[in-house]
Amino acid sequence: MRAEAAVLLVLGSLVVAGCGTDGLTNESADASQGKALFRQKCGSCHTLQEAGTQGSKGNPVGGPNLDDAFRGPRSEGFAESAILETVRHQIDYPVPPMPENLLEDEEADAVAVYVAAVAAKPGVKVTEVAGEDSNDPKALFRTNCGSCHVLADAGTAGKIGPNLDQAKPSLKYAISQITNGGNGMPPFKGQLTEEQIELLAAYLVRVTR
Repeated sequence: MRAEAAVLLVLGSLVVAGCGTDGLTNESADASQGKALFRQKCGSCHTLQEAGTQGSKGNPVGGPNLDDAFRGPRSEGFAESAILETVRHQIDYPVPPMPENLLEDEEADAVAVYVAAVAAKPGVKVTEVAGEDSNDPKALFRTNCGSCHVLADAGTAGKIGPNLDQAKPSLKYAISQITNGGNGMPPFKGQLTEEQIELLAAYLVRVTR
């Protein structure tokens, strides 16, 4: 309910300001790209049924379930363009613990278009574009973990989770933590394959020793 109320507040302010009809976001942005970006950069903290992510579940530092957050506004008759601008606004002006500068302008447009198209719309499906380097562990870390963790080898500086250069996790612990989550971290089981989780864990052990 708190997330839905916050969304309604932002929606209302945008409508009063004249946004959400013509808007500032590029509405022709690629929703397929947005889905891939959402899964990579947002899914660890947000639940969205169409994306198959469950980041809000059992995550004390996670963000709202976006299906729940936008179900009320849709039933109230808000236009999809208003929902799109709300998502874009939240990306541009994040409330902690959501990190700043998570997405570049075109990426933010694509994510906003995607979320506006599918949140609280269970019948809508978007085909995800094939990602590059899906089994490159450094790329996996940057896209799935870098917004929350420091890791020198990957060039990431996230401040929500532990500094992994200092933590130096064991292989067994890394696999368990990535798979099951815990201590504020969401589980990646179902979001990453077992092979990707093992590659990512082995990479972390290698570069932090």
